[in-house]
Amino acid sequence: MANTLYRLPQFSLRFAPIWRRNFLVWKKLAVASVLGNIADPLITLIAFGYGLGSLLKNVDGIPYIHYLASGSICMSIMMAASFEALYSAFSRMHVQKTWDALLNAPLALDDIVLAEMLWAATKSMFSGIAILGVMFVLGIGLHLQTVLVLPLLFLVGMSFASLGLVANAVARGYDFFTYYFTLLLTPTIFLSGVYYPVAQLPHWLQTVSYFLPLSAAVRLVRPLVLGEWPLTAAADMGILLAYCAGGFYLATVLTRRRLLK
Repeated sequence: MANTLYRLPQFSLRFAPIWRRNFLVWKKLAVASVLGNIADPLITLIAFGYGLGSLLKNVDGIPYIHYLASGSICMSIMMAASFEALYSAFSRMHVQKTWDALLNAPLALDDIVLAEMLWAATKSMFSGIAILGVMFVLGIGLHLQTVLVLPLLFLVGMSFASLGLVANAVARGYDFFTYYFTLLLTPTIFLSGVYYPVAQLPHWLQTVSYFLPLSAAVRLVRPLVLGEWPLTAAADMGILLAYCAGGFYLATVLTRRRLLK
C-alpha cells in the first residue's frame, strides 16, 4: 500500500476527457467567469496605475502603470489558478462527488489530478489573455517579446494549480481555503514585486522573496512586457518547474491518501 501511495504519478491521455468535461461545464458561464477573474486585477491596475501613478511617475525608470501591469497579470494568473484548484476542484471532489463518479470509469486518480491541474492552468490563461488585451488597449506590452508571455503564464498557472491541489487534498471544508489565501497568497503578492521593487524590502525578506513562485513569474514576465529579456530566465524557470513538479507530486500523494485509503 505504501509503495502505491508514494509512487510517481502515472501519466496517460485519459486525462483529456476529464479536462474536456470541465471545459464544457465552464463554457456555460464563460463570460461571467472571465469577468470575475479579471475584475480585481483590472480595478487594481486602473486605481493604482493611474491614481498612485499620478504621484509616482516612474519605478526603476519604468512608467508605474507599466510596472504594475506586468506584475498584475502574474498575480491574476496566480489567483485564478488557485481559485479553480481550491474551490472548484473541492466542489467536484467532495460536494458534487464528480471524482467518485469518474473513478467508476476506466480512469485512475492520477488522471483526475492531472486533468484538474491542467484545467486550472488553462482557465487562468483565459483571464491572462483578457488582461493582456486590456494592456494592449492601454498601450502596454506592444512588443514582440510579449508573445513569449503566454507559455510562461501557463507554466505559472500550473505551478499555482499544483500548490492549490495540495491544499485541496487536505481541506475539510471551504473555510480552510480562507487561511490559504490570507496566510500564503496575500503575503506572496506583497513580497513578489507586483506593486513595488523587491529591493525595498529588508535583506532577509529579499532572500525569501527570491524563491517565491510569484517572484519568479514577475522576473520572467515583466522584462518581456517591457520589450526586454529576463536576466535570470533559467533560474526562474527552474523555480517555477520545481513548484509545479513538487506540488503536483505532493497533491497526488495526498489525494491518494484521502480517496483511496
